[in-house]
Amino acid sequence: MIIIRTKYLPPSRNYSAINLFGVFFVHPDVQVNKRLINHESIHTAQMRELLYLPFYIIYLVEWLIRLFLKGNAYFNISFEREAYKNESNYDYLEQRKHYSWTKYLRMKNGAKRPKPRKRFRRKLNKKY
Repeated sequence: MIIIRTKYLPPSRNYSAINLFGVFFVHPDVQVNKRLINHESIHTAQMRELLYLPFYIIYLVEWLIRLFLKGNAYFNISFEREAYKNESNYDYLEQRKHYSWTKYLRMKNGAKRPKPRKRFRRKLNKKY
């Protein structure tokens, strides 16, 4: 992975790094550690399996949709959920199955979907 230190990318100070087509841009004051490299390597794997351009299209569309949903749009993007959940698992890329990010599309933060509530029905004792 190519790592370039620059004060221009990512454009916002809210983010410490950005991965563009497999090139990792980092702010000069950010400490690059194994976890951060693993996180961005997961994004590179996602990009490769989608042949790069579709990754960015899906990422943008999903972000736009999640802007109107509850929670933080960035952290709820399926690509980010997969990367954040597995960034500390340094063997993840060797065991990762293709299109693993798709299982994060519906599940919030990788959690199982909650079971639907049973509806409470009041039983009436009718006497005639």
